[in-house]
Amino acid sequence: MGPSAPILSLENLAKSYGRVRALRGVSFSVEPGEVFGYLGPNGAGKTTTLRILLGLVRPSGGRAYLFGKSPSRVDVRVRTGFLPGELALYGNMTGEALLDYFAGYRPGRRTPLRRALVEALGIEPAALKTRAKFLSHGTRQKLGLTIAMQHDPELLLLDEPTTGFDPLVQKAFRDLVLDTARRGRAVVFSSHVLSEVESVCGRVAILREGELVAVEAIASLSAKMVRRLRVRFRNDAPAGLETTPGVTKAEVEGRTATLWVRGDVNPVLRRVVREELERFVFPEPELEDIFLAYYQGKADPR
Repeated sequence: MGPSAPILSLENLAKSYGRVRALRGVSFSVEPGEVFGYLGPNGAGKTTTLRILLGLVRPSGGRAYLFGKSPSRVDVRVRTGFLPGELALYGNMTGEALLDYFAGYRPGRRTPLRRALVEALGIEPAALKTRAKFLSHGTRQKLGLTIAMQHDPELLLLDEPTTGFDPLVQKAFRDLVLDTARRGRAVVFSSHVLSEVESVCGRVAILREGELVAVEAIASLSAKMVRRLRVRFRNDAPAGLETTPGVTKAEVEGRTATLWVRGDVNPVLRRVVREELERFVFPEPELEDIFLAYYQGKADPR
């Protein structure tokens, strides 16, 4: 494989379980040094994709390649790290024993990042000596991330990796991911935390009911995003809010208005602040707002 070849490549990947089509012709690639977000509501097919990439599930159609080879090959698996969305650890094993146990699945491969990961994630020495069933959810998640990364994999697959992390640990996680990419590794992860996706991903793929809706750069994604503004006026809501530039949808009832805004928010903000306001809520966008931008005209993906 040449140095510019993708680390991961999907070509028309399909998977059916009986009559249920979990994946429908999904195609994308991930390059060395890239952090790639994989987004979609529950049931979209993200976990099925990751299981195929791990060689745990066979596709019904299409092909998946890791390092230009089949995911089922042992020499491919040892170069990959994985953190599942629903992490299950052996409860009677200590943290340290778990790290050693999973390292044993890659014989001959060292764990050069273990000490740095333990320190960066704040895993206390006592936790390494404690059986997993007595550890907090957050500490078990830290151990799972260390297991996935300790052997310095060239491809890192993460399914909702920061569940149970406090803000400080989330920052440490972001730093680890960015450092991994800087060293030429590739990272693919799904997340429901939009700020996390924006802070580390260069591109994202959006999946809906097994179909790839879009593969976008983060900057392009932000431009298309639909955000929701909720306003309560002191008097009746003014007429014409739905025709304000940028407003794609408006629901007005008495003094309350909910506005869906795409792209430049300044026109609608200038229009709203001309009125006397009682309440103004314009939260940071969430992944649901991204989905709305791509699912308009279709059934609610939830």
